Amino acid sequence: MTFLWTTKDMIAAMAGRPYGSLPDGITGISIDSRSISPGDVFFAIKGDRVDGHDFASLAVANGASLLVVSEAKLPALGRLTVPMIVVDDVLVGLQRLGIAARDRSRARIIGVTGSVGKTTTKEMLRKVLEPSGKVHAAVASFNNHWGVPLTLARMPADTDFGVFEIGMNHPGEISPLTRMVRPHVAIITTIAAAHLGNFRNLKEIAAAKAEIFEGVEPGGYALLNRDNGQYDFLQKAAHAIGIDHVMSFGHHSKADFRLLEFHGGPERSAMSVDLAGVAREVEIGAPGKHIAENALAVLAAVRLCSADLDQAIEVLTRLTPVKGRGARHRLDLGDGAFTLIDESYNANPASMRAALAVLASSHPEGAGRRIAVLGDMLEMGEFSEKVHAELSSPILAAGIEHVWLAGAEMAALKASLPENVQVEYRERTEDLAQFVVDAVRPDDVVMVKSSLGIGFGKIVAALLDKYPAFHDTGRQI
Repeated sequence: MTFLWTTKDMIAAMAGRPYGSLPDGITGISIDSRSISPGDVFFAIKGDRVDGHDFASLAVANGASLLVVSEAKLPALGRLTVPMIVVDDVLVGLQRLGIAARDRSRARIIGVTGSVGKTTTKEMLRKVLEPSGKVHAAVASFNNHWGVPLTLARMPADTDFGVFEIGMNHPGEISPLTRMVRPHVAIITTIAAAHLGNFRNLKEIAAAKAEIFEGVEPGGYALLNRDNGQYDFLQKAAHAIGIDHVMSFGHHSKADFRLLEFHGGPERSAMSVDLAGVAREVEIGAPGKHIAENALAVLAAVRLCSADLDQAIEVLTRLTPVKGRGARHRLDLGDGAFTLIDESYNANPASMRAALAVLASSHPEGAGRRIAVLGDMLEMGEFSEKVHAELSSPILAAGIEHVWLAGAEMAALKASLPENVQVEYRERTEDLAQFVVDAVRPDDVVMVKSSLGIGFGKIVAALLDKYPAFHDTGRQI
C-alpha cells in the first residue's frame, strides 16, 4: 500500500506524541467527520462554530484509522480506542504537516490570488497541467487559514505540479499562507472592489494581495494583470521584495503574454494570443471575456512552469464552467425549455459586470427573455449602497430588460433602474425563488448571481428540482 504519510513522518512533522497502537501510515486527510474514507486520518480542528473533537466518534464510525487531537481534549476522548497523535493545537499540527509536505516536494508550485477569478483560474490550471504530469490542487475554494495547509498536507510526495488558491478578507491573511506554499509562480488575477467593507480603497486591497510575493521562491515569477489600474503598484511591490522576474498578461501593448483578439459567443469563445513571443489561436469551451483573460494567465503560467503548451491549449477547448461559476443548464418546461446560467457562488462589482456581459451575449429565441436574477454583494461596507446602485449601468448597457432582485442591499439597485426595466423585488431569497420558479417561460435565459451568503443557490436548486434536463441538443442558445 502507498501511504500519503507514514505515521512516523507525521509525528516528526507535527511534534506530536503517539497514543495507542498506531497504523503504519494513512492514505488521506480529512477535517470533516462526514467525508472520512477508510484509512484516513481525522484532524479534530476547533473552528469558529464547531469543535472537531465533538465529532471524533463519528469519524471513527465512518472509518478513520487515526485521529489527531489536542492534549487538552484527550481526557474527554478516553473512551475511544482508536489510535491518536496528540498535539498541543490541532490546527498548528496541520500547518506543520503542510509545511513538511512542501519541504519534501519537488513539484512546480503555482499560487493564485486576486479579487476575481481565483477558483476559475485554479481549476483551469488543474486541468491544463494534467497532460504534463501529476497535478495536485485544492478542492472547492480551500483558500484560507485551514484550507491552504490542508491542501498542502494532502499533496502526494510525487506531485509534479501543485496549484494553490490563496484568499483573504483582511490585511495580513495571505502572508503566512504564501510562506507555507512557497510558489514558483504567483498569479494575481486582478484587483477589484471586493471586501471593500474591510478596506478603504483599491490600493489597500492591492497591498493585501501583494503579500503573496513574500513566499515566492528564489528565481520565481510574479504574474500580474497589465490591464489593471494597480499594476504599477504591484510591480513595484514585487521588485521591492526581491522578485526579479515580474511578468504580465492582458491586452496592454507591453504585456508579456498578450491578448490580441477576442471573439465571444454565448457558450464558447476564442482568442488570438502572443505568449511571450509564441503566437497561438485558442478556443475556450466557456463564454466570457473574463474567462479568456483568466485563460491567458493560465497559459502564461504553463509556459513559466515549462509544461506542455500545445496540450494545455487543447484542454481549454473542452473546458466547461463549474457549479456556481457559470455552469449552464437547459431545463424542460413541458411546452419548451429555458437556459439557466448558475453564477450563484459569489459576487462583487467586477464579477457582476462580467456575468451580465455573458448574459448579454445570449440570444433567446422567439419570445424568450434575458433575465438577471441578482442578490446582494456582501462585505461592501460603507460603499454598499453606491456599488449596488451602480449596477444599473452595466444592466442598461447589456440591454437586459428583466431584473429580478432579492436582499436588503439590492433595494438600491431597484431604485436606480428606469421604468423601462421590468423589476421584481423580494426581500427574502426564498420568496424570490418561488417567484422565479413560477415565472420562467420557454426560451428564457436566466442568470442567477449573488454573494454566497445570500443563498441564491436555493434559487438554482429550486429550478433544477422543478424542471428536468432538456435533452434536445438541436437548438442553441
